[in-house]
Amino acid sequence: MSSEQRAAWADSALQAFDAVLQAGEGLRSRPGQRRMAEQVAQTLAAADLGKPPGTDDEDGEGMIDGPEPVRAIAVIQAGTGVGKSLAYCAPAIALARARNTRVLISTATVALQEQLVHKDLPALAAQMDEPLRFALAKGRGRYVCQLKLERLTGLATEADEEAEDGEDDLFADWADAPPRASVAPQEQAAQRAYYGAIAQALASGAWDGDRDTLDTPPAPQAWAPMAADAASCSGKHCPSYGSCVYYERRKALVGAQVIVVNHDLLLATLGTRQLPELDNSLLILDEAHHLPAIALGQFGARMDLGEHAWVERLAQRAMRVGVRMEVSEVADIPAHAMRMREALQETERLVEDLYGDLLHPAVADGTLARGPAQARVPQGRLPEPLHGPLGRVAHHAEGFVSVLRTIATALRAEMREQPALARKLSAMYAKLGALAPRLEQTLETARLLLREPEAQTHSAPTAKWFTLEPREHAPPLLRAHASPLLPGSMLRQHLWTRVRGAVLTSATLTSCGRFDFFLHESGLHGDEAATTLEVPSPFDYARQGRLLAAESGADPRDSSAYVQQLGRALAQDLAEVTHGALVLFTSREQMRQATQALPPALAPRVLLQTALPRQQLLAAHRARVAQGLPSIIFGMQSFGEGLDLPGKLCESVFIAKLPFASPDEPVGQARAEWLRTQGRDPFTELVVPATAIRLAQWVGRAIRSEDDRASVYCYDRRLLRTSYGQRLLQGLPPFALTRINRPMPA
Repeated sequence: MSSEQRAAWADSALQAFDAVLQAGEGLRSRPGQRRMAEQVAQTLAAADLGKPPGTDDEDGEGMIDGPEPVRAIAVIQAGTGVGKSLAYCAPAIALARARNTRVLISTATVALQEQLVHKDLPALAAQMDEPLRFALAKGRGRYVCQLKLERLTGLATEADEEAEDGEDDLFADWADAPPRASVAPQEQAAQRAYYGAIAQALASGAWDGDRDTLDTPPAPQAWAPMAADAASCSGKHCPSYGSCVYYERRKALVGAQVIVVNHDLLLATLGTRQLPELDNSLLILDEAHHLPAIALGQFGARMDLGEHAWVERLAQRAMRVGVRMEVSEVADIPAHAMRMREALQETERLVEDLYGDLLHPAVADGTLARGPAQARVPQGRLPEPLHGPLGRVAHHAEGFVSVLRTIATALRAEMREQPALARKLSAMYAKLGALAPRLEQTLETARLLLREPEAQTHSAPTAKWFTLEPREHAPPLLRAHASPLLPGSMLRQHLWTRVRGAVLTSATLTSCGRFDFFLHESGLHGDEAATTLEVPSPFDYARQGRLLAAESGADPRDSSAYVQQLGRALAQDLAEVTHGALVLFTSREQMRQATQALPPALAPRVLLQTALPRQQLLAAHRARVAQGLPSIIFGMQSFGEGLDLPGKLCESVFIAKLPFASPDEPVGQARAEWLRTQGRDPFTELVVPATAIRLAQWVGRAIRSEDDRASVYCYDRRLLRTSYGQRLLQGLPPFALTRINRPMPA
């Protein structure tokens, strides 16, 4: 592709952006927005898409001749009010049309996906000359499985019941299911009635099968048994395939020019062809500051050590189906299941012996603490006694998985050859698939736990830890966990090797005024294809807002004294709130204590994040403010970003404490430990930059439009009195700063 062609595409894409602005009522040109659109156009026009010349047509791996394909990635911080959705959508769509490809937009959450699909893209399409086809892609697990719902409501056919192996425990396959004996008959009846109402709503068309459109969001333990999942889905061989909600939604993706996904789905489907190939698509990653944390979640693993009954259930089902399918390898299942279960039990005993003091901590009066406890493996070096049993877990899990795959292949072949038996065979497939992911997770976790750090290299070890988690109506559950330490290395290996043209954007990609931290975390540091751009907010922060920061007061590290002081300061300042306000806490316990310290006159004004579902709470807040009443939201981290409360809805933001990550987070602990072994300072290199991004998000709740006026209060004296506090200030909007040096209320 010639440089002239790239330039022509970029110019045409920018012209398309300008045309949308001219056509749209109420839209006006913003210098920062246009600068962003220009960078988007130039970046996506520069990337080579599709197979490079000389690539082997069969596997796409062997280069015969020709240059390496050009990659182009832009990392753009766009301040609040820039209008980044239009700045990336308009030029990207124009380029996709010119290059006969598609745009893949990935956001951090399903809520942001919904905003793009139901608000931003329809508004953009209305200003375009050509029709725009766009679709929303969610993970399979956000849709209902009709076959599972039939089972839960007792509507399964006789063929299904034959495949049930005589089991009727509604939740037997769910990972955290309580023992069946502990579920009272009346509770089982209530469960059937609940699922019956869900099934009726689906059959009547009152509900579309999407979890996110239910009037009342279901609890995870209620949704999991009826959720669709890949492992138990027989696809086009399923008798409900013709009316399957998930596959109906997937049809909309076929002709879509723009597909809106989320980061979890994007990473979970790499290499699966469920989404367009990334080397032949234009990729936009919005709210990209979430990408590293989501990557760690995707590439980590866990397994139950204290719950083994599922192994026997899976073995029985696999034996029954394997014998029917005449799979000879089925003879290996009993030995694999028995020895894997024995190895899990031995691992459980050894973990209790090795880490019992940490997993069963004593409190001041000598009794045992009841909350979740954890024990981390220092430096990722697993104690020698655990190698043997975990090696056996991995060996037998691998053998068991291999047999299951053979049985699944035979089942799918039988479905093709015997369509009349589709319902019965699909039920068998689903019963195997319901437990197969637990087996695969067990195998992956064991492998990660057994991965030892290389003494001759400086590569980061694997984070490894054990947790003991309390359960209702059942003994605490012991689990083993493992996770990579560096999200950047995982993203570099699994994502960026596939991507040709991409834009990463957010209002908070710099930390303490620099992109370095995000580039390291996202795997783009040192990547020659990556360029950075900072587009400032058009808001006049010095005029529109003020930051009131405490210079004195209790040391935040003295939790008891600090919370007492905070309660008194909040009582004084919240009494001045006349419209809407947001108070952000770093922990549930801190929020609880501050709530208890409120005077009776203030308590009715407060809406607690933990008291209502998010949308209901925000609706109540808006209603109060609309009635001229003061309304104050008490929230934690998830309320510190993504909330858009303009004008009177949020005239004050109160930050109870600088939002450092929990010191008990095991991956963070392991990473800090590794950095220290390298002679590096984890606080300066990791903790402060991460806190800077989080604090910038929290402060960003204050000013949401050019007409807003708001105050931000920070009660943590470290913001002004420490050197790292000065670094944090560099990453905040340039508010007018007022130092609070008053004596804290006595």
